[in-house]
Amino acid sequence: MLQTNLEHLMNKEELKTAIDSNEMVAVCCGRMGPMCIPVYEVFDIFQEKYPNIKFMDMEFDSPESAVIRSLPECSTFRGLPFTVYYRNGKVVKATSSIQNAKQIKEIIEEVFS
Repeated sequence: MLQTNLEHLMNKEELKTAIDSNEMVAVCCGRMGPMCIPVYEVFDIFQEKYPNIKFMDMEFDSPESAVIRSLPECSTFRGLPFTVYYRNGKVVKATSSIQNAKQIKEIIEEVFS
């Protein structure tokens, strides 16, 4: 399990429940590595700043994370983490690799405003 302050997704059923129950969901699928930890930290801060968005994580190496890894939007990704933004049950944006708070805020404003 990832050591973050985010709600952890353990399987595709939990992901489906999250995106069915929340209009806006952001999922960071990664490891506890140097490219992923900064994204988890921004998500943790943004949980309070954007209470209408559900920020969650999923462990990249779990077989269950195939639900994220196999998305068409992630098919060309080579760097971790895979970060996927859902609105009304649909993928509206997916990114890979390290991102800072400014970059994530820009994405949130683009897809969730």
